[in-house]
Amino acid sequence: MPHKHNAARRHRIRKMKFKVTNWPEYEAGLRRRGSLTLWMTPEALVGWQALRRKTLGGQPRYADLAIETALTLGLAFGLRLRQTEGLLGSVLQLMGLNLPVPDHTTLSRRARTWKPSVGLDDGAAVPGGPLHVLVDSTGLQIYGAGQWLKEKHGAKSRRKWCKLHLALDADNGEIIAHTLTDQDTGDASQVEPLLDQIDGQIDLFAADGAYDGDPTYNAVLRHSAEVRIVIPPRSNAVERTDTEPPGQRDDHIASINIDGRMKWQASTGYGKRALIETAIGRYKGMIARRLRARSFPAQQTEVAIGCAVLNCMLACARPKSVRCKAKTK
Repeated sequence: MPHKHNAARRHRIRKMKFKVTNWPEYEAGLRRRGSLTLWMTPEALVGWQALRRKTLGGQPRYADLAIETALTLGLAFGLRLRQTEGLLGSVLQLMGLNLPVPDHTTLSRRARTWKPSVGLDDGAAVPGGPLHVLVDSTGLQIYGAGQWLKEKHGAKSRRKWCKLHLALDADNGEIIAHTLTDQDTGDASQVEPLLDQIDGQIDLFAADGAYDGDPTYNAVLRHSAEVRIVIPPRSNAVERTDTEPPGQRDDHIASINIDGRMKWQASTGYGKRALIETAIGRYKGMIARRLRARSFPAQQTEVAIGCAVLNCMLACARPKSVRCKAKTK
């Protein structure tokens, strides 16, 4: 892979150092992430109880916004459903509000049928100009026997993974689209579902070599005709002679053959794709490396709320960093 180029000699290259220029504002935003008022808005408290419907069947007691608030509170502070129920009940009691608290069974059941309310993706609002979209995927563990059991006792492991596919806005670092699939789903197959969630015009689309191929190029070009696609072709890729004029992939192959892969990265801005690797690290560090929900619909709800939590955290505290100049001897 290009980022491992000359790996045996890279220890001599000094790591880049950065300095945060807005530290007071950034520090205040980090503290605000722990404020309960950030996750429990007045709108949620006003619309806590569900509206009575006129159709047959049992009447819901809690609005979707109440379920969303409880699940968001649990994900933001890393709590299980029972602990979320206890925290929410104590907060409402301290606020002097006589509101019922959803129990953990209700939260688990409603998570399987939850639909995002208006305002959940406000933090990922599409800007006025064209978007620079970065796409990647990562694995999240799900419930099952661990790998240690397989290695220690030779038992068959039931450990499986779900793949979280993300689309990131490179300009502000916010997640603008996501999908959750099983571990056997290919990355390129989720490009079109991700793009269907994006309404704005795309100016640049970047992804790693796993997305190389005609399905990805065709899906991106159907969404935005004037988009510039930056995907590293495979090492054995060759230019196609049956297309006139040559496509973007053929231009990438020709440029790599002439200047090399490292110069191609610098000229195309492929290095900006590291931002989505940072977003994946933020998700696993702040939300979780594994999914807590057992059923797949509830896992989709957990991922959707987790992405909204990350966007909210980023809106609260966003560092402005500048690279420190290297000292010369």
